[in-house]
Amino acid sequence: MKAITYAEYGDPSVLTLSDVPEPKVGPGEVLIRVKSASVNPVDWKIVAGYLDPMMNVELPAIPGWDVSGVVEAVGFDTPEFEVGDEVIAYARKDWVKGGTYAELVTAPARTVAKKPKALDWHQAAGLPLAGLTAYQLLTRLGTKSGDTVLVHAAAGGVGILAVQIAKSFGARVIGTASEKNHDFLRELGAEPVTYGDGLAERVRELAPEGVDVVADFVGGVRDTTKAVLADGGRHGSIVEAEVQEDGGLYLWVRPNPDDLAALADLADAGKLTVPVADVFPLEQTADAFTTSAGGHVRGKVIISVSS
Repeated sequence: MKAITYAEYGDPSVLTLSDVPEPKVGPGEVLIRVKSASVNPVDWKIVAGYLDPMMNVELPAIPGWDVSGVVEAVGFDTPEFEVGDEVIAYARKDWVKGGTYAELVTAPARTVAKKPKALDWHQAAGLPLAGLTAYQLLTRLGTKSGDTVLVHAAAGGVGILAVQIAKSFGARVIGTASEKNHDFLRELGAEPVTYGDGLAERVRELAPEGVDVVADFVGGVRDTTKAVLADGGRHGSIVEAEVQEDGGLYLWVRPNPDDLAALADLADAGKLTVPVADVFPLEQTADAFTTSAGGHVRGKVIISVSS
């Protein structure tokens, strides 16, 4: 099968379109024929070697954790799925080796859910990692109806989904973004504020009593978070572990089929969509990495593997 591989750490130039053996399907796994995959910052960070101190990587490896596709085969004792199911997965395994930038990928059943019918293949591929990140941070912070939630980097790949998820919970959402993205955030139901100097004051103008929940998806905003948090408020970050020093939650997203199914339900209910910023064919994955690493992308960068 065709796959993107890398045999050494480095910039996107180390990525190669290769012919590799089809993966074996173990017990409790599904084999997915990939329709689309998506690029997350963690993907190019792993290829660059930034996560080597904390993750086992077996080279040569195929990158990618997000996928949408069709079940091609199931391993022993995998009653959750059958051949022909349309699925999505945050297909993170216990080591980095066989990722989703390939024609076929195996995924543990614990990482897989049925694809939402309301999303196309590209949108569906962009949902798992970013959607789970937003969903798990908001739920672990106890976000509920009536809360006022501040989302840092609300127009980013995770922030866009966090805004919609918090709104689906019945929360009021204030989102930080550059002014060019303010109208877009209003369309999602958020109240936009410009990031930068004076942010705390601008948030306090909208929420004089402070905000109940702060979800940080950018980092470098601890002082602002503390300045706008109401008494008894909760806050967390996916970027800075140091928030724990201030009583906050540091979250590293985990595969969870129930959470992924909940996101799919929100999409099918019309409460959650996944904006797609750009789509690249498999052989142009290096260009997709470069686009993602450049930042300032509103929506997901997608790898189209098969039609």
